[in-house]
Amino acid sequence: MKPPEQIVLFIDRALGKKIIAERLRADGARVEIHDDHFSQACVDEEWLTEVGTRGWVVLTKDKHFQRRELEIRAITNANVRVFQLTAGNIQGTEMAEVFSKALTKIRRIAVSNRPPFIAKITRTGVVQLVYSRRKLKRRYTP
Repeated sequence: MKPPEQIVLFIDRALGKKIIAERLRADGARVEIHDDHFSQACVDEEWLTEVGTRGWVVLTKDKHFQRRELEIRAITNANVRVFQLTAGNIQGTEMAEVFSKALTKIRRIAVSNRPPFIAKITRTGVVQLVYSRRKLKRRYTP
């Protein structure tokens, strides 16, 4: 049996620096943290472009990515794979549990779908592709 393809998960600054990263690393994931690579003042479209260039997979709870033109363009142009937690107002340990529960699905979707895309993760760990490559490219490519 072939081992799962190793992806690098990039933890957006809104998710913190420790709790989620530590849990995902304990689950065997490769994890990079926003503040280890970018300043707190770095605008989203800048780090999204760099993360896309590196081929990393974004984990975020920012609900505005699919509504802000600059971020959508950065995601689309840099072929970023985004997984967005939809549950609001939950603590770090609960968010870590949700991401841990969804990790297998995140990996499967990340390697089986061409970027760019935006997928959502619910509080129960359900992962659903919301904006496919085709949909993003059709809507947001100049």
